[in-house]
Amino acid sequence: MSVPQLSDEQRGEQILAVFDTAFGELLAADPAAFRVKFRKMAASAFAFYRGTACLFYRDLDAGETGLGTSRVAGGPYLDERTSRVWIHGDLHAENFGTYMDSQGRLIFNVNDFDEAYVGPFTWDLGRFAASVALIGYAKALSDGQITELVRIYAAAYRERVHALATGAKSDEVPPFTLDTAQGALLDALRDARSLTRFGLLDSMTEIRDFERRFAPGGGSIELDAATRYKVLAAFDGYLETLPESSLARPDSYRVKDVVGRRGIGIGSAGLPSYNILLEGNSDALENDVVIYVKQAQTPAVSRHVTDPAIRAYFQHEGHRTVISQRALQAHADPWLGWTELDGAGQLVAEVSPYAVDLDWGDIDDPEEIAAVVADLGRATATMHAAADDQSGESLVPFSTERAIDAAIAADEDGFGDLLVDFAHAYGARARADHQIFVDLFRNGRIPGLRTQ
Repeated sequence: MSVPQLSDEQRGEQILAVFDTAFGELLAADPAAFRVKFRKMAASAFAFYRGTACLFYRDLDAGETGLGTSRVAGGPYLDERTSRVWIHGDLHAENFGTYMDSQGRLIFNVNDFDEAYVGPFTWDLGRFAASVALIGYAKALSDGQITELVRIYAAAYRERVHALATGAKSDEVPPFTLDTAQGALLDALRDARSLTRFGLLDSMTEIRDFERRFAPGGGSIELDAATRYKVLAAFDGYLETLPESSLARPDSYRVKDVVGRRGIGIGSAGLPSYNILLEGNSDALENDVVIYVKQAQTPAVSRHVTDPAIRAYFQHEGHRTVISQRALQAHADPWLGWTELDGAGQLVAEVSPYAVDLDWGDIDDPEEIAAVVADLGRATATMHAAADDQSGESLVPFSTERAIDAAIAADEDGFGDLLVDFAHAYGARARADHQIFVDLFRNGRIPGLRTQ
């Protein structure tokens, strides 16, 4: 099909319309938080891309941005099963990092599941591939080098999916741990291991009258009695969503303090949230635990997946986020749960002292970049394979790795080509959109933010 060539002005209007749908209510409620969010997005094309999953899925759906009818959106690898896979929803090169799993192991894997949903597996791969193109461009890599990186990612994903689909034993495809990871992934795990719960608590709390309490300042907001009561009632509801194994010591959940916070990050602008300080696994003050309660948001991809059975599966967005993370992440955070507050679904999880994001700042050597990209391809495949008929959820009642493996096998050679073409095309689109966005923002053309 022929694709209309849009002027910058026309594309700007499209961007504003998508922003209004995705952010309108939150922006109206907290313009200051969105000024911070948008200034962070203005810093680079990659930062803009990170904050605009809503625009990415609009473009996939519409096919009006120079990509034609996107083969990623409706391509040869999608059938009744591979179009119904649990996906991350915002899979880019910076959404990977460390966490401590429910068995006490430090793991490097995909993180941040706020956008997770059920949809075509190629949407995750396309979003990641375009992020590689943006990182490669920012590091002054040639188009040929970027092409090779995307092919390495595609090949690593393909190899891991095939291994899982053909019954490889778990010790043949181990998770990335201190014993198995290499390079930048091992560096992140070692950094995480050097962190301590005491260090986290020291940065957020103080001891008053022989008990730990949240320290004033640092972004915390003291709550009035009525709000505190509502948060504690929501906390009681959260406890009912935890696995029985998490409740081995009931006193672990004794509340010591609660404060409000307001999200101002790229992904959480305008979302009210709360921190709750808990007793932890012993009476010792250094074992206290901080959890957060955050209003979950509508995932961008859900606006472009029309199956009503998927939407009906979830009670609310907090439930969706938790169920998705538990499906996609083996041995997830034992504090992970959901609740409701003021009629809105909430995500509840630990403020982990062991969370370290993958830092691309010092990953500049092309060989090192290639090694990292390959590992992230393997991690992506492992994530997709985890969320299927073995995950305990009925929404995806088949083996995803076998379905994906069979789909790719039907056109092995075209798989890498698909991701390479998309990475270059959408990377260029995102760089152009970033400049359009910066001009819209600095010239006061974003509704609700006209007063700078």
